[in-house]
Amino acid sequence: MTIKTIAVIGAGVMGQGVAYQFAKYDYNILLIDNSAAALEHARKEIRNIERLDKILHKSSSTVNVLDKITFTDDLKAVGAADFIIENITENIALKENLYRQLKDVLADHALLAVNTSAVSVTRLASFLKKPQQVMGIHFMNPVHLKPTVEVIRGYHTTPDTINATQELLGSVKMTGVVVNDLPGFISNRVLMLTINEAIFSLQDGVATVPDIDKIFRECFGHKMGPLETADLIGLDTILYTLDVLFASYNDTKFRPSPLLKKMVDAGLHGRKTKEGFYKYDLN
Repeated sequence: MTIKTIAVIGAGVMGQGVAYQFAKYDYNILLIDNSAAALEHARKEIRNIERLDKILHKSSSTVNVLDKITFTDDLKAVGAADFIIENITENIALKENLYRQLKDVLADHALLAVNTSAVSVTRLASFLKKPQQVMGIHFMNPVHLKPTVEVIRGYHTTPDTINATQELLGSVKMTGVVVNDLPGFISNRVLMLTINEAIFSLQDGVATVPDIDKIFRECFGHKMGPLETADLIGLDTILYTLDVLFASYNDTKFRPSPLLKKMVDAGLHGRKTKEGFYKYDLN
């Protein structure tokens, strides 16, 4: 199928990154959010992403990314899209409500990708008329610097849907690894355990925040330690994902650290709130 217009639902950190990545490769983007403030903030952040990306990669691209993006609060705009990427908060109730609204506005030919780290693609697809045209794409943050993603095959997802998705990803220099629809998939089923255990280790006084991360960077060769990674992802997202994994597998190894819960309750969510395990000056 020919894909010209992509709707990105949700103008948060992930939505900004996804919109930028596809606009950079000349796709027409509809960035949709019910918050005017979120859309205006997204416009500024996408401009910053473009500026830094061009400096980092010495890009000679002539595409003006913002010219390729239409910012709107009208959900019905998705009817004009060939491919939809949904990025709203990782909350099953919010997502289910959105999919009920999408049921009657999607074009018949449109494919829809759930950008999720833990929520069941199969469950969300069941709210739509054509669940066979739904798959998951688990983008990593920051999107433009993480070219490999998980492509999640739901119960009804057809090979044609997977193939079209892989072709689209390839057109923006990304690669999809196909995984089946089980909570956490591969990345978060493993990563969340590592982050959670690092937080338990901090809580138990085994080592300090910098030293825990230093061990992972300098002993294991990771670019970032688990606590730095948690701040980047968002501690609220970490907690929600662990709650989903704990409920799904009924396994205490996914039980969230009390320290993590306390930090989220205190509003310390990482980079997006300027403080998590580290403090950030984002100006």
